[in-house]
Amino acid sequence: MKTSRAMFAFAVLAAAPAFAADAAKKADTAKPHAMSVNAAEIQWGPAPPDIPKGAEMAVLHGDPSKKAPFTLRLKLPAGYKIAPHWHSNDEQLTVLSGAFVLHMGDTMDAPATSLAAGGFHFLPAKMHHAAETKAETGVQLNGMGPFDIHYLNPADNPNAAGAPNKAAGAAKK
Repeated sequence: MKTSRAMFAFAVLAAAPAFAADAAKKADTAKPHAMSVNAAEIQWGPAPPDIPKGAEMAVLHGDPSKKAPFTLRLKLPAGYKIAPHWHSNDEQLTVLSGAFVLHMGDTMDAPATSLAAGGFHFLPAKMHHAAETKAETGVQLNGMGPFDIHYLNPADNPNAAGAPNKAAGAAKK
C-alpha cells in the first residue's frame, strides 16, 4: 500500500511540469493579443440567415456568438432593408461608406436619422429600430456578444428556422 502511494506521488510530481507547461500554453492562447488587418485582407462571407439576403459580413475581432467583445462589418446593397427589431445588448455602429438610415421605433415609418460615412450611432439594448440603405453602404458594429436580432414581427425574420441569438456566429471567420 505504501509502495503504490509512493509511486502515485512520484508520478504526480514527475508529471507536474508537463501539466504546468500545458496549462501555460492554454493560458497563452486565451490571453488577448494585438491584431491588425488591412481592408484588402478582410474575409467577407454571406451574412447569417437572420439578416436579410444580400448583405455580406466579416468578423474582425472576437466571436459575436459568445459573451465577449466583438467587432464586425457589414456590406449592404443600395435599397437594403432590415425590418423592425431589437438586440439583447448595446451596440455601437459606425458608417464606413454610403448612407445608412435608422428608424427609431416599431415601424419603417418611425422617425429616422440619416447617417453618412463617418457617422456614429449608439443603440441601447432592447431599443426597437429598423434600418435601410439609400446607396451601397458599409457599417461596422462593435458590441458585447452574444449578438442577436429579434424581429418585432416574427414573419420578418428571413431565417425559416427563426433562430434568434445565432445571428453572428455563423459568419465567424
